[in-house]
Amino acid sequence: MRVLVKLGGTLLDSAESRDALAVQLAAARRRGVELVVVHGGGKQMTRYLAERGIESRFVNGLRVTTAETVDAVLKVFTGSVNHELVASVNRAGVPGVGISGIDAFLVEAEQMDPALGAVGRVTCCNPALLELLVANGYLPVVACVAGDRQGRVYNVNADQLAVACAVAFGAQRLVFLTDVEGVLDGGGCVRPVLTAAESQGLIASGVATGGMYAKLNAAIAALAGGVKQVRIAPGTAPQVIERCFAGEEIGTRIMVEEGQTV
Repeated sequence: MRVLVKLGGTLLDSAESRDALAVQLAAARRRGVELVVVHGGGKQMTRYLAERGIESRFVNGLRVTTAETVDAVLKVFTGSVNHELVASVNRAGVPGVGISGIDAFLVEAEQMDPALGAVGRVTCCNPALLELLVANGYLPVVACVAGDRQGRVYNVNADQLAVACAVAFGAQRLVFLTDVEGVLDGGGCVRPVLTAAESQGLIASGVATGGMYAKLNAAIAALAGGVKQVRIAPGTAPQVIERCFAGEEIGTRIMVEEGQTV
């Protein structure tokens, strides 16, 4: 089974949480799951910039990325956050390899909007590096940074980068581990199962907003790209990765209805 797991940066902000997730990822890899990890790090980035007197500005949930901020993106996303997670994976007994979308043209992007600076829109994903690493027993850990053929660097939304990698890698499942219990309906209750159409309905009705709006859009894009199932689950739940892989109804499972296209 091929799976891509996307980890929210909040889950990686403490050594305890990071190590617990690494142990679960390593266990899945040893069981034969062909696994790729993509991670964010927005919380760490905001703190890094604030410590240097730089205000974080957002437009429609996307961080305005100036030339100064690009340097921070590389230091935080591809540096401390990425390698702390790789170290945790190594400690759990599986060889992790820290990379970003820049490496071997893994994820190529273009500027999304000049007003946002170096925020990128994914244009293509070239999975050869992921294939090489997974085939040789490594666990790729991908930071949410992309590039282009001219050597420009882009800050890319981690959910969008995860979808691009999942589709190109041929993952059957995409798991978003986050800091919420799952997708809530209008009454504030977690929906254990959603179809793509129902997900679109939550977006259209305004029930899904902010980060969940972005995740549902990412889930719909992943299903459209051939991923069979998307899960949005609480990353702090005990043994959450094993439970997701075992089919337990934890968080929200999103899938295309039989005979339905998205």
